[in-house]
Amino acid sequence: MKDNIVTVQHLSFTYKDTKHPAVNDVSFNIPKGSWTTLVGHNGSGKSTIARLLDGILLPDENSETLIQIDGITLNEKTMWDIRDKVGIVFQNPDNQFVGATVEDDVAFGLENRQVPRLKMQTIVHDVINQVGMLKFQKSEPQYLSGGQKQRVAIAGILAIGPKLIILDESTSMLDPAGKDKILALIKKVQKENGLTIFSITHDINEASQADQILVLNQGNLLASGSPIEIFKDESLIKSAGLELPLFYKVKNKLIKRGIAVPQEIDNEKKLVNYLCQLNLKM
Repeated sequence: MKDNIVTVQHLSFTYKDTKHPAVNDVSFNIPKGSWTTLVGHNGSGKSTIARLLDGILLPDENSETLIQIDGITLNEKTMWDIRDKVGIVFQNPDNQFVGATVEDDVAFGLENRQVPRLKMQTIVHDVINQVGMLKFQKSEPQYLSGGQKQRVAIAGILAIGPKLIILDESTSMLDPAGKDKILALIKKVQKENGLTIFSITHDINEASQADQILVLNQGNLLASGSPIEIFKDESLIKSAGLELPLFYKVKNKLIKRGIAVPQEIDNEKKLVNYLCQLNLKM
């Protein structure tokens, strides 16, 4: 079993002037090097959890909450140590672009950490190159697309050398092609840098690519498991206000009709190949 980079126990949070908790006694683990996705409809508490993991918000004082990131227990004293290990890519790329140019924006976190100038220049060049934005390093934000701005945000996070990247609906404002490119880039940098990814989304198709899925509804964690385990229970997904990905709808209907589709078939290509082989045997 992999070690966990994130351990969350009894996480609860209530916004001021509200009666009901936005997050209610939620517990989960995130294994090192994995891609874990938290799914739920809008208002389910997903983004609140992202902000709690980074210390932007603090849990209810009367709760028994424990949050550990890479072995460090999160509290007011350790908040900045945690933020060196965690980077967040937010939904709106315009809200996270703070530099006058791409290279200025990527250097921002390094400047705050007082990294020596020569070392900073090397890091900035390397991470901008890693996300495919080297020819835009002198560009101003108004000349970049939404997808390009998200690439810059990812570069800025890579520059500080985190171990965990949180994607808070970070592809929701992109068109399908742009979304696919950003997800492919994140998978690439995850592999190259040995990162753990915690993706927060209401896009159930995006969630199907994860190693682990957490299902959230009205601040409560309904279930956790692999995509295969989660998506075989259509009633669970509907109870969270979501719809199954088309592939799993088809797979589940085939199983109900008596076609023994093996559990390890987890994408359209594998299913088509299996059905073709099945047809040849008939």
